[in-house]
Amino acid sequence: MTEISLGTHQKVLASLPSLPGVYRYFDAQGACLYVGKARDLKRRVSSYFRATGVSPRIALMVSKIARLETTVVRTEAEALLLENNLIKTLNPRYNILFRDDKSYPYLKITDDAFARVCYYRGGVDRQSRYFGPYPNGAAVREAIGVLQKVFHLRTCEEAVFRNRSRPCLMGQMGRCSAPCVGLVTQQAYRESVEEACAFLKGRTDAIVAGLRERMLAASEALRFEEAAVLRDRIALLNEVMQQQSVETTGGDVDADIISVVTEAGRACVNLAVVRGGRHLGDRAYFPSFSDMDGAAAQTSDVLEAFVAHHYAGTPVPDVVITRDAADAQELAQLLSTLAGRRISVVHEPQSTRRKWLEMAYNGARLALSRHVLESSTSRERISDLVSVLGLTLEGDETLRIECFDISHTQGEATQASCVVFEGDRMQSSRYRRFNIEGVQAGDDYAAMRQVLERRYQPVARGEALLPTIVFVDGGRGQVHMARDVFVELGLDTSVIVGVAKGEGRKTGLETLIFADGRAPLVLGEQSPALMLIAMIRDEAHRFAITGMRAKRSRTRQVSRLEDIEGIGPKRRQKLLTHFGGLKAVRNAGVEDIAKIDGISLTLAKKIYAQIHGAEGG
Repeated sequence: MTEISLGTHQKVLASLPSLPGVYRYFDAQGACLYVGKARDLKRRVSSYFRATGVSPRIALMVSKIARLETTVVRTEAEALLLENNLIKTLNPRYNILFRDDKSYPYLKITDDAFARVCYYRGGVDRQSRYFGPYPNGAAVREAIGVLQKVFHLRTCEEAVFRNRSRPCLMGQMGRCSAPCVGLVTQQAYRESVEEACAFLKGRTDAIVAGLRERMLAASEALRFEEAAVLRDRIALLNEVMQQQSVETTGGDVDADIISVVTEAGRACVNLAVVRGGRHLGDRAYFPSFSDMDGAAAQTSDVLEAFVAHHYAGTPVPDVVITRDAADAQELAQLLSTLAGRRISVVHEPQSTRRKWLEMAYNGARLALSRHVLESSTSRERISDLVSVLGLTLEGDETLRIECFDISHTQGEATQASCVVFEGDRMQSSRYRRFNIEGVQAGDDYAAMRQVLERRYQPVARGEALLPTIVFVDGGRGQVHMARDVFVELGLDTSVIVGVAKGEGRKTGLETLIFADGRAPLVLGEQSPALMLIAMIRDEAHRFAITGMRAKRSRTRQVSRLEDIEGIGPKRRQKLLTHFGGLKAVRNAGVEDIAKIDGISLTLAKKIYAQIHGAEGG
């Protein structure tokens, strides 16, 4: 830990080692200003204190530095990982920050005798084969559709696969070879799996050549049906390849194309993904520039921040293509160290690579224009809401809104939802659902009381902060009940705002009802503030509805088994454990049910008849 001042900084800088590490700048109040990594700490930190050539953003930050902390590590890759972790924990004001999204999706092929292809998020293991990461879920699902159509691989859950007695709809449509009922041998299915893996790795030409040889051999042996199937598979593969908007260079199998666009203090990083020689699409990222007074960062700074954020937890492809790196060789060395193998960074691409980069750049430019427009609209709505409600946001305080909704079907499966709007967007990672128990069916007031008590008791204990606004979906009754809860907890009731629906539930006719005695307010359908309120309320309603439906479905599945004569809790548990759910039980035959310990053939017939009889009725 080192103090920095105008009079002593030269002495401090001279004492720094010329080793890889991470440095942190703090202001006089102890707030973190910036976290950075360096291959050479002495050279990198000294560059901030030059008399000339420093950007306005850096000069503003340097003027606030009161303390420096450094950590020496063994390699620049270690510095990258440490920098990324410290940025998340310290939330420095002057770093270019990327919001954490969900993990990237993969296409997974299991290691079963009859392998399953499926969509996957999370950590990878060595038991299955993974392809990706893909830029978005739609790209994964498109790839799965191709594997079903061309290679006829199964996608069903294991519990369903083990208990089929006839081909499912995919099998009947010719999208699955139906290994569940023995319509394909294990050897033939394994060959299809290997062909699918080769396709995902970009070896399409070899696959087509092999299929063509097998088709000719089958035709010469007069196995015309087999030859026709192989002919159709070749045609489908050719069709898929023709649909690819960008062809591979032949040398690149896996590549990331990164393009950065900055404009008016905002930036967009567009990441295009090529895997197995196939262009899988792109994904736009919008970093935030905390406390920068509108000063735009250099594209190389944005790229460096993105690399630290993105590749700290994602595999690095063989090739990274970008023209925004200030030092492509340095970036290549960093990524190679991080990946444990040689990574090529191409900053002056030619031929197909050049087309990829142009596409990524145009995508970044369009995405940034759209993002700026949407952000302007969001800021206008937030500003209007703050004005309408007479709010005062002090210093760095951001607007935080929580909105509650109750959902049930005639009292069944009651759930409450809480959605969160903070900054300028919905924060889905902070949404919560509450199962409502111990209240009379259909009593929305009691349900709302319960959820508000559970949500804000930690606030009353000082363990959490009270949001700027608490929206309650309802009229005077719900607002009065919410006010009673807040009074009992000793919380500020002025944050409670009820959103009463207008005639016909038409957006624009809502009335805002306040818990602190202010007169009700009708904003009108042209009000930007009301548009924001309606969006938040509708999101709370959507989130509550989806949770309620899922809970109701689970409840009804169990209750349907409870209605079957001769099935008690133990046998019901054995059925669900063996088959993995009611859906698999419905797909099972009488003989499959009779295999369960404690269920005779007679009882199995009765269970089968009652389940399918109930469905038919």
